[in-house]
Amino acid sequence: MPALVLLGAQWGDEGKGKATDLLGGSVDYVVRYQGGNNAGHTVVVGDQKYALHLLPSGILSPGCTPVIGNGVVVDPSVLLSELSGLNERGVDTSKLLISGNAHIITPYNVTVDKVTERFLGKRKIGTTGRGIGPTYADKINRVGIRVQDLYDESILTQKVEAALDIKNQVLTKLYNRRAIAVDQVVEELLAYADKLAPYVADTVLVLNQALEEDKVVLFEGGQGTLLDIDHGTYPFVTSSNPTAGGACTGAGVGPTKISRVIGILKAYTTRVGAGPFPTELFDEDGEALRRIGGERGVTTGRDRRCGWFDAVIARYATRVNGLTDFFLTKLDVLTGWEQIPVCVAYEIDGKRVEELPYSQTDFHHAKPVYEMLPGWNEDISKAKSFGDLPKNAQAYVKALEEMSGAPISAIGVGPGRDETIEINSFI
Repeated sequence: MPALVLLGAQWGDEGKGKATDLLGGSVDYVVRYQGGNNAGHTVVVGDQKYALHLLPSGILSPGCTPVIGNGVVVDPSVLLSELSGLNERGVDTSKLLISGNAHIITPYNVTVDKVTERFLGKRKIGTTGRGIGPTYADKINRVGIRVQDLYDESILTQKVEAALDIKNQVLTKLYNRRAIAVDQVVEELLAYADKLAPYVADTVLVLNQALEEDKVVLFEGGQGTLLDIDHGTYPFVTSSNPTAGGACTGAGVGPTKISRVIGILKAYTTRVGAGPFPTELFDEDGEALRRIGGERGVTTGRDRRCGWFDAVIARYATRVNGLTDFFLTKLDVLTGWEQIPVCVAYEIDGKRVEELPYSQTDFHHAKPVYEMLPGWNEDISKAKSFGDLPKNAQAYVKALEEMSGAPISAIGVGPGRDETIEINSFI
């Protein structure tokens, strides 16, 4: 039975929650392997809409075990609030597992994130201000707090002291902020220990044993390929690896266990935050995409920047992730355009470039080269098979598939759980 990786193939917000939920009834485990509560997923079940920020989308599937892997950074207050909200709506959250090796987002990580962005001014990255980057920095600097540290007060205190030795110097002398008391942080973190205890586990062992028992495990990435710390539009990226390789390190499963890698593509392109975006629209078409697509960040509440589909980015995502399939979402949003532009290449300094530029400078100066494809006016939300789509919509999907380098195996034609055309089964 397969281990599957499901990830965003653009800048995030592609509809990964819908894709994970579609597979949730067929898999035994759904694993978040990176990121934190800076990633949002919207899942529509019947007439109910769920906004998930930290929890794996599989938590909405009764037979599925949701897992927060070691590569995730966890804000305990956000996690407990999200669990409480789901419980109040009748969702059973008791099967959740949290890696004891996942790192904790502390109050001082959030403070550092916010004051640093403010200090950067026009040079700011566009973070969510939720402490994600500083927590990963602490992890790499080996002064991070892990979930398991909540159960040893002595170790926890030593680690908080070590972290604040430097951070308080920065806060008081550089940012003119008040120093943070060690005892206050330790007390706040210890208050979460008993509430989290039922969920904490050796998830690396659990997941590898599940695969040995032929269970189906789905690894769910947050953000998207172009926000990857190594392979994205650096420095306007997240602080972890949403790409497929991150599933191995962020969950403790070897690459030979992965059998399929599914990239989620929106039928157009969006991004939240600062950074280059070659196909971004500043006209009525951009506003129409934003309005019809409901393009507002689930976690940030910020309007998403909108643009036409970028095949250069899609090809890049296929390459760096080793994608075997695409799930194309929000095709219905494009209904009503007479012609739909698709970016097939870039123009940089007068030269046509068909692959993502290696140079950050070149990418900043890239101008899209468009090919026009005929649009459609028919409502496609009731389509149940590829043949039910209008001819021009079929041609659009086939063109994107050819340009992107991997087969499109599913198509989202509406926000609902049942508004999906499955061309090839993922499992």
